Amino acid sequence: MKRTKSSIVGLTLALTMGLTACGGNQNSENAPSADKPFAGQKLTVFALSHPWTDGLKSSLGEFENATGIDVDLQVFPEEQLQQKLAVQFTSQAGTPDVFTYRPFMEKLLYDKNGWTEPLDSYVGKNAAYDFGDFSKASVDGSMVNGKLMSIPLWTDQFVMYYRKDILEKNNIPVPKTLAELEAAAKQLNDPANDFYGFVSRGQRNALVSAAASFVYSEGGDFIVDGKAAVNTPEAIRGFEIYANLLKNYGPKGSLNMGWPQAAALFAQGKAAFYVDASALFNNTTDPEKSLVAKDVAFAPFPAGTAGQKPYAIAAWALAMNPKSEKKDAAWAFMEWSSSKENVLRIQQSGVPGARDSVWASPEGIEKFPADLADAIKTTMSIGVDHSVPQVMSVTEARDVVGSIVVKAMLGEDIHKAAETANKELQAIIESDSKK
Repeated sequence: MKRTKSSIVGLTLALTMGLTACGGNQNSENAPSADKPFAGQKLTVFALSHPWTDGLKSSLGEFENATGIDVDLQVFPEEQLQQKLAVQFTSQAGTPDVFTYRPFMEKLLYDKNGWTEPLDSYVGKNAAYDFGDFSKASVDGSMVNGKLMSIPLWTDQFVMYYRKDILEKNNIPVPKTLAELEAAAKQLNDPANDFYGFVSRGQRNALVSAAASFVYSEGGDFIVDGKAAVNTPEAIRGFEIYANLLKNYGPKGSLNMGWPQAAALFAQGKAAFYVDASALFNNTTDPEKSLVAKDVAFAPFPAGTAGQKPYAIAAWALAMNPKSEKKDAAWAFMEWSSSKENVLRIQQSGVPGARDSVWASPEGIEKFPADLADAIKTTMSIGVDHSVPQVMSVTEARDVVGSIVVKAMLGEDIHKAAETANKELQAIIESDSKK
């Protein structure tokens, strides 16, 4: 029977998955065959230096043996990776064939420049790949104008960290609304004894992703129908709640805090509540990093007046170079690296993947605190797919939006700050549209 291209890809995947258990065929072949349709081809992959990449490296030989593909995996720190990709793509190079990038920060710019290949025609070729298993928010965050531009690799969710011992001692239930969070932070705030009700990011650029879930949960967003919307009543309410928590119940140095400083203060036992990305949890639960490791607990982000709307994003994703001359081989690599088996194996090392089935399995959550795993699963099912303004000039937009919270914390009129920021954000949107 003649094999279709999709069945060959499926067979390649099945062979790869079976190598560990069965030993596999370790003999290299230089010519393509039914079992090794891509033999003799070489792929170049640019990837971020990250535990996900480390996990992939450990089984890369299995993929190469199963497919006959030689994978040149080049690993770079974040800034260097971005520079390398820009140089390659600006010069219209055919390599890398596959690369990792941050869709929440870069997808619009890359799409505008034609640097990412749409993947819609690939993901349905092999039923065993089960693309529908990826969480909706992570997939939505990988789309541009209705087209799938990347495959989510590892994810991030906005959750609430809290001191369970402090809440129990003061008979305070875990907050389920933002009003309850503010009341609890007020009750527990004790600056005279260097203890604070709340801590989170306060630096202008860094705070935007933290304030985002407050804005969404009050019914707002950064941009609505293509227009800047940070001056709406809903958005202002979200910014104001966040600013008040930091101003009234946070440490004096909040304006200088990014996530490392905020997480460290919480880990030192100096705050009752901390809200941030779930991926940072080890900084607060590792006894070597945290003085209160045994007392840290997790819960889904509390609901605002518009409901419970924390972000749940694809932190990094895998994309294909449109100029690659080996797109089928490139997809074989992408399919394998994001398969259920690989996502489970890498998630078992503590890297949060994007597949619902892995989060539903006992093996998939064994490296995460049980309450954190529950909070992550809840957030993945309800989350908003972005944590920053969806524009090409993300860094500039974050500075503009972050100024609203900074000015409010400094005692300035938040409505005036929001009006100014909205005009500046709209100017960025309009400028981006002309690029």
